[in-house]
Amino acid sequence: QVQLVESGGGLVQAGDSLRLSCAASGRTFSNYAMGWFRQAPGAERTFVAATNWSGSSTNYADSVKGRFTISRDNAKNTAYLQMNSLKPEDTAVYYCAAQKASRYYYRVHEYDYWGQGTQVTVSS
Repeated sequence: QVQLVESGGGLVQAGDSLRLSCAASGRTFSNYAMGWFRQAPGAERTFVAATNWSGSSTNYADSVKGRFTISRDNAKNTAYLQMNSLKPEDTAVYYCAAQKASRYYYRVHEYDYWGQGTQVTVSS
């Protein structure tokens, strides 16, 4: 089993940047594909970005493409989500997720392990 802890959320203004981190422990990090999801109040959890085991392959939701970048450092057992040009509609709790697989996935039910989430609030 892998444990995930997110950090880096906060309150920012529109146009600002944030970098979220997801620290993993418990298993060999490079055996896991990683994903980021978000959930706004009253809404379902939705896909944001994902990467395969090495970071060589990534995928993004259309709403964040060109603004967000997912990456990972397997030596540090950490995944990242760099968020630039933030908009008020990016406000949500952001969750990282892990699945023991080489390729990435982009559906909530395809991930077995989840962090506790970190709040991102973007003011206009």
